[in-house]
Amino acid sequence: MTDYDIIIIGAGMVGASLACALRGQAFRIGLIEAVPFSNDAQPSYDARTTALSYGTKRIFDGMGLWEQLNGKVTPIKKIHVSDQGHCGFTRLDAAEQGCEAYGYVVENYSLGKVFADNINTLPNVELLCPARVEDVTIDAESARVTVQLGEAERRTYTTRLVVLADGRKSPVRERLGIQASHWSYGQSAVIANISAARAHGNVAYERFTRQGPLALLPMSDNRCAVVWTLRDDNLDSVMGLGDSGFLHALQTQFGWRLGKLLQVGKRYSYPLALMRSHELVRPRLALIGSAAHTLHPVAGQGFNLGLRDVAVFAQVLVSAGQEGLEPGHIAVLERYAQWRQRDHQHVTTFTDALVHVFSNDIAPLVAARNIGLALADILPLFKDALVRQGMGLAGRQPRLARGLPL
Repeated sequence: MTDYDIIIIGAGMVGASLACALRGQAFRIGLIEAVPFSNDAQPSYDARTTALSYGTKRIFDGMGLWEQLNGKVTPIKKIHVSDQGHCGFTRLDAAEQGCEAYGYVVENYSLGKVFADNINTLPNVELLCPARVEDVTIDAESARVTVQLGEAERRTYTTRLVVLADGRKSPVRERLGIQASHWSYGQSAVIANISAARAHGNVAYERFTRQGPLALLPMSDNRCAVVWTLRDDNLDSVMGLGDSGFLHALQTQFGWRLGKLLQVGKRYSYPLALMRSHELVRPRLALIGSAAHTLHPVAGQGFNLGLRDVAVFAQVLVSAGQEGLEPGHIAVLERYAQWRQRDHQHVTTFTDALVHVFSNDIAPLVAARNIGLALADILPLFKDALVRQGMGLAGRQPRLARGLPL
């Protein structure tokens, strides 16, 4: 008998979500994380924000978590998309889709608190933290995960399945020799929260500039979360600006739809790249979230794509258990990989195309993309297809994505 049925490596937002999704199921789960949820050094739960799609809201509903999150989120009721210096734009209104919001903005530390509060109460989940993974070996009968617990203790645990949710740089993925394709965009994202003179009115703005996409997302207390894409050769000069200089530069790129930009909080930056793992599964091994795929933040799809991994994977595991199959069997894991392939391909292609099409000043392409924005604004079928993809409602939906429990 193994120590666990499933070991999840990484208790960031995706790994923690999987543990919560499997609450009450007949799996003994070990959840390994290097940094405590309450620690300021925990990158998944710092002061930044995450955009949750409407589909993600339904998944959290199915998991029984949305009620705890509901008072901590700001709905996105409208979206305004524009191309700097050109006439094309698109406006989207959630009321046209018959729903309250296209999505929601939540501060990461609020998500972290909800996950921590739930994981600490799950009888089938043991949180191993702080713990650093030192080795993973897999054979026909089981997998073994060796971890350093705290400063002194080193232990090896056996499990029937290892799930990698340890981020885009996944050291375990690299240690196991799983290849991944990487494409650098030569861009970095600058993240900050700002206040403006005008109320945001629950409108999210996506503005394509010559530097790259610029998003302002509505937050509580009339703040906006900024995701500003810059070419790497301009990053240091912008990050080096004082607050007033930064706000002036941002205002120049965004415009005056929210009036004067008044205040900015702490700024973060990180390089942007597209990454796709060449393998999602092996016998007794599966990859989810950014360990499997990393996207450009345009359209805010990264975490939402990872949470759809969770919704599908949890259903596959539960269904396999009902059939008497063990969770690490390759036939079970291939069901997950095949189900997720189409969504991964569509979202990575869509976001990558947006970046390249809107970062190009070739005249025919400029004209074509502005015509496309105009058509998206006036053609219902085209707009509906675009919206359903962005809301995470396209394709085959697992139970959690329909708001249903497993």
